[in-house]
Amino acid sequence: MSNLRDTVGLCIPYGRADSQYQTEFEPATGTVWGYFNPKDGAPCYSLGLLKDILAHDRELVANQCKVEVDGLRHAVNYYVTASRIPRVFNVGGDLALFSMLIKTQDREALAQYAKLCIDNVYPRTQSFFSPTLTKIVLVQGDALGGGFECALASDVIVAEESAQMGLPEILFNLFPGMGACSLLARRIGMRAAEELILSGRILSASELHRMGVVDVVATDGQGETAVRNWIAKNAKRRNGLQAVFRARQFIHPITREELDGIVGLWVDAAMRLSERDLKMMNRLVRAQIRRVESGQSIVLSERLVAAEAAA
Repeated sequence: MSNLRDTVGLCIPYGRADSQYQTEFEPATGTVWGYFNPKDGAPCYSLGLLKDILAHDRELVANQCKVEVDGLRHAVNYYVTASRIPRVFNVGGDLALFSMLIKTQDREALAQYAKLCIDNVYPRTQSFFSPTLTKIVLVQGDALGGGFECALASDVIVAEESAQMGLPEILFNLFPGMGACSLLARRIGMRAAEELILSGRILSASELHRMGVVDVVATDGQGETAVRNWIAKNAKRRNGLQAVFRARQFIHPITREELDGIVGLWVDAAMRLSERDLKMMNRLVRAQIRRVESGQSIVLSERLVAAEAAA
């Protein structure tokens, strides 16, 4: 086992092989690597992906942030969230599902989906209830809506140069309700957070780094190396760094009640969307799928919205 602990970069797969959330453990640093790996359609938070993530994370919490690999239990020091999909981290909520539930006025099902999203994001805001675990996100590609919210729930955001992030929900007359308001405001202040949310703008990794949202900008293709370099650089001061990250929770606590209250507002707003808003949502879903199939970036810009509206 000592040999494994000496080999930085050696990762051992564990968990369900058919999961849409694939996990590996790196013994040398005590790092869990969790990768989005959705099956079909747009690379979004489908019900299947949400349930697979939640199953893994709940087991991690139940085991007090230890994982079992090859019959041995290991303490988790770092939890890195990334994606297996080229050029895409995650494009957020399942817009096709939203549209269907809003059209049929199935408020209960929409509320259940929203609750499942909060079930996923809340433990991450709390570092899986561990005082010694650091959360890192690696964004390689587009992180939109809920994908950006996932990134914001981490202690450290590492993004490759070509990565783009934003909250485009206002472009179809909605707002990001699964944590963005709370998490972004705590990073850059309420006024700046509201301006970004209401603009619908998609920003580059460099722009977000200047704003204080992204912590490390990496060369394209070097994201995983940048994460490992950050871990190595901060290894000797991990205890103090952890204390600083936990202090944030005392200064600006994020509660389950706050997240539940805001997501309730999101459900109310979603149920008021007009037929025009839903048509825009459906066009964006088709645009996402076309761009995934063609291997292009999935950035939802105002120019794209206008083009889709005219289609």
